[in-house]
Amino acid sequence: MPVLVMKFGGTSVATLDRIRRAAKRVGVEVAKGYDVIVIVSAMSGETNKLVGYVNETSPLYDAREYDAVVSSGENVTAGLMALTLQEMDVPARSWQGWQVPLITTSAHSAARIEEIPTDNINAKFAEGMRVAVVAGFQGISPEGRITTLGRGGSDTSAVAFAAAFGAERCDIYTDVDGVYTTDPRIASKARKLDKIAFEEMLELASLGAKVLQTRSVELAMRYNVKLRVLSSFEEQSDDAGTLVCAEEEIMESNVVSGIAYSRDEAKMTLVSVADRPGIAAAIFGPLSDAGVNVDMIIQNIAEEGRTDMTFSCPTDQVTRAEKALQDAKTRGEINYHDLIADTDVAKISAVGIGMRSQSGVAAKMFKTLSDEGVNIKVIATSEIKISVLVDRKYLELAVQALHDAFELEKAA
Repeated sequence: MPVLVMKFGGTSVATLDRIRRAAKRVGVEVAKGYDVIVIVSAMSGETNKLVGYVNETSPLYDAREYDAVVSSGENVTAGLMALTLQEMDVPARSWQGWQVPLITTSAHSAARIEEIPTDNINAKFAEGMRVAVVAGFQGISPEGRITTLGRGGSDTSAVAFAAAFGAERCDIYTDVDGVYTTDPRIASKARKLDKIAFEEMLELASLGAKVLQTRSVELAMRYNVKLRVLSSFEEQSDDAGTLVCAEEEIMESNVVSGIAYSRDEAKMTLVSVADRPGIAAAIFGPLSDAGVNVDMIIQNIAEEGRTDMTFSCPTDQVTRAEKALQDAKTRGEINYHDLIADTDVAKISAVGIGMRSQSGVAAKMFKTLSDEGVNIKVIATSEIKISVLVDRKYLELAVQALHDAFELEKAA
């Protein structure tokens, strides 16, 4: 039998009624002749509740026990889904991560998948099981302890299973009906994309689009796993949702495929840093060690042997960045005059594989923002992306203006 992977997020399994709805979708695919691996998240809100219990019990918790507690939400959903399918006369059983086994590293709460042996599940398929309901987000370390993959880890679990089992496709069921050209809550003309390339989706996910978890897209691109993003709450047709696939499978696409944004950005500037070999390593080494996720980096022209260094990071990491840089200054690793943090900025990005072969995208983007009176603070580019930092109060205006300027409401 061909294998299909179906992943249901927390909102899709939030209640018993929604679990029944999801189970019916699984039953439809079984009737088509698929053996199905279903990856489930915890019921909506359950993981936050479990994290709260851990923090209340032990603020400086043992990460191994944290994983043991927070992974239990997926176990409950997997069991309920298997029972629901059995009530529908679909041969199904639930699997916890250690039973597969999904083998991970030992980095508790942020483990990475090492291997997924297929023997155990394939043996049960051969015996007549039609659906393996697997608890997402979790695995087992080489030491035999339960591990979790971090927030959004069920998406990563689903893609990894699709790669390991050579699945025909990996369907991600969520509370939206696909990937849009931008957030429909900001731009009313936002259009659902029928297809999007892996690279574009990876950029959009990393730049703020919440539809798919970044690691899951990375895995899909590496192993060429076709992903389809679908709504759990709408009737489905064969061409429903958005297919995330290789660039070669997309005949025509717009130069810009989407406008992404991140509201919670900060711009940090080190004023008057010594302009010498190794200064960048001296600055960004301590930031890396402190777990600060640096994105855009700009170095100004040096004057009299001194320069300014600007970078962006998430607003919730500003305090950590300030401490790391102050400690580095105290240790004499870097010498700067001042550190200025601007926490009232937003990042807006235009993404599209068409940028590789089309000139003028940056010029149009900058002129559009200028016409709207939006001042650009920082610019960063890659082969298929242009990102800018602007004052946060202009975020919605900028997104709407760029969406209109690149005519993203129109299909290619």
